[in-house]
Amino acid sequence: MILSVQNAAFHYPGGKPLFENLSFELSTPSVMSVLGANGAGKTTLIKCLLGFEKWTAGSERLDGEDVSHMPARRFWQRIAYVPQAKSAPFSYTVEETVLLGRSVHVPLFGKPSENDRRIAAEAMAAAGIEALSQRSCNELSGGQYQMVLIARALAAQPELLVMDEPESNLDFKNQLKVLQTIRGLAEKGVGCLINTHYPVHALEISDKTLVMLPDAAPVYGAARDVLTEETLTCAFGVAVRIFENEAQGRTVKSVTALL
Repeated sequence: MILSVQNAAFHYPGGKPLFENLSFELSTPSVMSVLGANGAGKTTLIKCLLGFEKWTAGSERLDGEDVSHMPARRFWQRIAYVPQAKSAPFSYTVEETVLLGRSVHVPLFGKPSENDRRIAAEAMAAAGIEALSQRSCNELSGGQYQMVLIARALAAQPELLVMDEPESNLDFKNQLKVLQTIRGLAEKGVGCLINTHYPVHALEISDKTLVMLPDAAPVYGAARDVLTEETLTCAFGVAVRIFENEAQGRTVKSVTALL
């Protein structure tokens, strides 16, 4: 699948553009990250991609088809959304919550089939939460619930996951688990687009990166080319340095903002 956005812009009524001249192309399977300072428009960009907000200019296409003319059900069968993990709004079990991801494939007024339940179980296994299947979601930690939301999205069997800060508010171990899951999904054929506050995470797992800049067109390209000290300094308004270190037989990068 190829998701392409050309010359897109967005502004709220009466306001100045939050972003404009935004173009990128994401081919699955691959991982694309979106970075920028608070207020740069990262979450709004995701809302526009998913149809929660309307672009004020530009176009969005899936395999050449204009998304604005695509039936919603077909769109959501191809793309799934993983929001930020907050407290669970209902006391559903993990299994029930993940099974909700099959709703785009279940007929109106129908009920999940045994095949739907099998696919939900496979999604829980892929996210490593099968042991939690009968736990209530409002009893889970933030890291556990984030993996439930990923499993729910996977249950739809999408070609692309769009994820809004999936590793935020998690400890180091759970951040690593989420990042490993994202990279593993790409290796299995599922594309991922993630909005993140962490440049080092983008450097670690991304193939492509879009950086939102203040008062300038966003910068898009291969992660290794876009995620530079100069671009990150411009994006976040602080001096940024990138260091390389050897760990476990490979080169890893760290990103430091200088006070």
